[in-house]
Amino acid sequence: MSLQQDLESRSGNQCELCTSKEGLAIYEIKPTSTVGGSGVDGSLLACETCVTQIDSAEDTEANHWRCLNDSMWSEHRAVKVVAWRMLSRLRNEGWPKDLLDMMYLEDDDLRFAKESGDHLDDSEKIIHRDANGAILQAGDSVVLIKDLKVKGSSLVAKQGTAVRRISLDHENAKHIEGKVGPTQIVIITDFVKKMPEKE
Repeated sequence: MSLQQDLESRSGNQCELCTSKEGLAIYEIKPTSTVGGSGVDGSLLACETCVTQIDSAEDTEANHWRCLNDSMWSEHRAVKVVAWRMLSRLRNEGWPKDLLDMMYLEDDDLRFAKESGDHLDDSEKIIHRDANGAILQAGDSVVLIKDLKVKGSSLVAKQGTAVRRISLDHENAKHIEGKVGPTQIVIITDFVKKMPEKE
């Protein structure tokens, strides 16, 4: 079965967050590298309304997310992680904080959920920017703009190398992580340029 069929079967052909049956599509949770790739564990079936609001904090309508009262209890990791992220983003509304207090995530799932930074106040968020000042987010792809020697190895990451699905260091705005070949390395943001979403 394809990923689409797996998710349709798992969800009963409805949005796994709000149960809408309209405009459904696969939503891959960033950063996909944290899940060990994409697939059923790192994806969910979501409607266009949910996807738009997940991807854009400015478009988030608190009342739409009252649906999480039910979906936060899902047995599926992807659904729980997105529910936690959205409740964290909306926690100042009051009722989401009550739901968060009831919610339980395994340590690995909680670490993954926190990758988005939705649980942080704006004053706590560290903004990562590439060499041109473009904002970098977990799951983005970047290209190296100079040769970089990898500490502790003989590896040199060449200028022009693409690093896909980066993760962010939430304590240092200058550090991101990504794989060059099989090796996971820390990269300084001054030496990368964000790649457009669609190449």
